[in-house]
Amino acid sequence: MIRHCVFVRFRDDVSTSEHMAIHADLEGLRSLIDGMGKVCFSANVSPEPFARGFSHGFTIDFRDAAARDAYLVHEAHQRAGARLVAALEGGTDGLMVFDLEISG
Repeated sequence: MIRHCVFVRFRDDVSTSEHMAIHADLEGLRSLIDGMGKVCFSANVSPEPFARGFSHGFTIDFRDAAARDAYLVHEAHQRAGARLVAALEGGTDGLMVFDLEISG
């Protein structure tokens, strides 16, 4: 399984309703992309001082790397990703992506 971890710095002028709409767009991809599983969203709740300004994040579980790769190039993901990037501080500078291979 691949756990796709995305951490973001939303611009201050982006409303909570826009956060929720972006998350809904990403959640909606589950019905379009085979092998795309659970999607989890949250504000950062860590008490540690290491967030480096990343205020929110989400994870998406994929059955395998092939499912993740299909998601990356899917036109609906491209649209949802563009909406997300438009809401971030500095565009892609406000984004960090990290994929973990989860076994067992």
